[in-house]
Amino acid sequence: MAETAIDYGAVFKALPGMVALLTPELVYADVNDEFVRVSGRSREQLIGKYLFDVFPDNPNDPAATGMRNLAASLYRVLATGERDAMALQRYDVEDPERPGEWSKRYWSPVNAPLLGADGKVVLILHRVEEVTELIRARGGSAGSRGSRSRVLEAELYTRARELQELNERLRQAHSREREVALALQEAMLPAPRQVRNHPAAVRYRPAVGALNVCGDWYDLVDLVGGDRIGVAVGDVVGHGLEAAGVMGQLRSALTAASRVADGPAQALDVLGRYAHVIDGAESATAATTFIDCDRHIITYSSAGHPPPVLVHADGCTEFLDRATDTPLDARPDPIPRPQAETTFAPGATLVLYTDGLIERRHEDIDKGLERLADALRDHRDQDPETLADTVLLELLPPGGATDDTALIIVSL
Repeated sequence: MAETAIDYGAVFKALPGMVALLTPELVYADVNDEFVRVSGRSREQLIGKYLFDVFPDNPNDPAATGMRNLAASLYRVLATGERDAMALQRYDVEDPERPGEWSKRYWSPVNAPLLGADGKVVLILHRVEEVTELIRARGGSAGSRGSRSRVLEAELYTRARELQELNERLRQAHSREREVALALQEAMLPAPRQVRNHPAAVRYRPAVGALNVCGDWYDLVDLVGGDRIGVAVGDVVGHGLEAAGVMGQLRSALTAASRVADGPAQALDVLGRYAHVIDGAESATAATTFIDCDRHIITYSSAGHPPPVLVHADGCTEFLDRATDTPLDARPDPIPRPQAETTFAPGATLVLYTDGLIERRHEDIDKGLERLADALRDHRDQDPETLADTVLLELLPPGGATDDTALIIVSL
């Protein structure tokens, strides 16, 4: 039996519920037949129009919140790339044939992202269930049934508003925790302008979402014996204040270990033993480099972390990936961690980062590494501060990444 091609355009138009496709600018890209029928608007009144120009809040109701709540949901989808189901909403609609007349309507919306090949939201699928008839129980008889209908409407609407208010209180609580966590992050992750005589730039970008902070860290330290510096970066699984506390402990421990260790592998060995006894340090990763600027040698080791990048003066990019090992708490004693060396000439740039900079949902990590190498090569003549801003601008999604991002750039 020959395969029959499916006309997905026809399927979309025939879907039994109200469904619309919105652009990231919240403009109607398409609507199905049910959306046209129930909304009382023609396709011409919808396609190409801004959502809230078509469906504004009722100006006669100063307590109306439908437009604000829907906008918040849609922008969450754009920022996180995740589906968002809304509580029951009262969202009055103006009669298209009687301007100025508004009818009370109740809607149950769900908003879902449609992602492009680069992992960015290219469209939002906006599905709406119209439940006005259920709530108002229109057509019911007078008397006790009508009274029960009014009680049902009041209870359903009250419960929906209570849920909405509870969600808002939770968001506010999460926002306060985020502020505390960010303050803690700034206190534990200073922003040095240089280490010894080498200009440096550091950046930290929290993930999109109320609690997605404080998992990543970086460190720069002067090492004894000549013009030697240590540059490190790490990633703690999880977010929020708990991750911030773990991050602070690991960073401080690595700073101390680096000052007395023979090399980066030994420093990570010590840090790994310490991670074994810290709750919340499971699967934490780190990469550290010891740079001897007198001999122009970088010695490096990685504990489950993406490889640092060395940008040579001629623009060639080298990923320091010949000493990659398991995460901090996953290596059994007494097997030592590996380390490797590479050389550089004056004018080179060393870049360390966390996976939030390069990883994208549904994309191979090699593509992110390639983007990073291209950006560093194309802008290698920029100073560290400018280069850090350029890299973040080119690699992070416009709405922000879904994971924390730490970046450190040092001129050698």
